[in-house]
Amino acid sequence: MRPWRIRPIDPSDRNWIRQFVVEHWGAEEMVTHGEVSYPAQLPGFVCTWNGEVIGLVTYQIRGLECEIISLDSLRPQLGIGGALIDAVAEAARKENVTRLWLITTNDNLLALGFYQRRGFHICAVNPDAITQARKIKPSIPQIGLEGIPLRDEIVLEIYL
Repeated sequence: MRPWRIRPIDPSDRNWIRQFVVEHWGAEEMVTHGEVSYPAQLPGFVCTWNGEVIGLVTYQIRGLECEIISLDSLRPQLGIGGALIDAVAEAARKENVTRLWLITTNDNLLALGFYQRRGFHICAVNPDAITQARKIKPSIPQIGLEGIPLRDEIVLEIYL
């Protein structure tokens, strides 16, 4: 039995999600593929352990596709990220979605491995997309994880 539980986002969660996103992503908005999203306004799932939030995923369904907008696991190696993805996939299937996809950045090597181990495939690379995103959200840093220049979006997908 897992010591944590996953539940759908509730309307009463919106304020703390906004704060959580600001703390973990630097602002309440996220910019991907030239669009602005506000995770605190989206559907998703929360992972809690003894009343403490240890994971969050938000997503958007458009037609037959579901995009994961944000995914955070604050306790690595416990299966939380995978369980949150599974929860989104299950919700998407109920809506007859056939494609689950997401964007990460060229510096996020751990995420690239994480998603590919779960069956996601790289389906596109958008060169200099982060450079363009900075025009909308100037707070995006120039240098990302491991000192890698933050420039490109990498699109991963899995068919449900």
